[in-house]
Amino acid sequence: MFKLNGSIAHSTIPDPPNASNWHDQVSSGERFKFGKNWRHFLNQLNEHSIERSRRSFDEMLDLDELQGKRFVDVGSGSGLSSLIARNNGATVVSFDFDPECVACTQEIRDRYRPNDTEWTIIEGSVLDSDFLDGLARFDVVYSWGVLHHTGAMWLAIKNSMLLVEPEGYLFLSLYNDQGIKSSLWRKLKGLYCTNVFGRWLAFLIGLPLLSFQLMVACVIQRTNAFRDYKKKRGMSFYYDCIDWLGGYPYEVAKPEEVLRFVRKAGFELINMTTTNGHGTNQFVFRRNGKKLENDTTLNNASRATD
Repeated sequence: MFKLNGSIAHSTIPDPPNASNWHDQVSSGERFKFGKNWRHFLNQLNEHSIERSRRSFDEMLDLDELQGKRFVDVGSGSGLSSLIARNNGATVVSFDFDPECVACTQEIRDRYRPNDTEWTIIEGSVLDSDFLDGLARFDVVYSWGVLHHTGAMWLAIKNSMLLVEPEGYLFLSLYNDQGIKSSLWRKLKGLYCTNVFGRWLAFLIGLPLLSFQLMVACVIQRTNAFRDYKKKRGMSFYYDCIDWLGGYPYEVAKPEEVLRFVRKAGFELINMTTTNGHGTNQFVFRRNGKKLENDTTLNNASRATD
């Protein structure tokens, strides 16, 4: 098994939050209840949504097949990506720090693949090295829109890399760094998580902003961007807005930062899509075939801004 030697400088990657105190973090306003939002999303999930999400998944990952592959969904959320990977033939492990997200993933498994022994769902944190040491290594490590919500994004990326088998794939989706705009969004998200009043105030400020951006897209693209939104990943605009407004902790990264950080650990870029807006940059990397007995390469990886 790969081991972390902790050689990355303290100033580069901070100590992670306590990986076992989800309820305390929610109560203190440090964390958004992602699972509660995903529960609402599951109420409107249907076969058309699953198919649209599958097409997006296949287009980005671009593997010939997942049959027989070992797939881990790091921060499984609703469980939709795990379902698609399992339907494509992978043996799946799903885990999430949020117990409500774990329940959502279990619900989607029970709904579409009851009694499936090739799909394991567990509660755990990507920041918890003891938990990760108990996992196998995987052909595909997938984390869509999760690691920037851990409170220690660079450590979460590093730990995700440790789960990848040589010649395996790493799929990351991370919020784009927009400078001052990202700082303002962080403050709005923090406001949303403080209390009921803060939540409604952030909602009243943020929802019109997000809707306006989509309306501008309607004019520029001469299409119904609200209708087309769901076609992209099978997601709901409204519940994605709630996720966006409340998604806290919140970190961002420039594409070049991510590329430098992951490439230093012996990964090559296979596919990438970037945005100039507030969405996510998506990356698919492949790990080289060299076995890293002491994680020398990973431990020498440092944040691109050093």
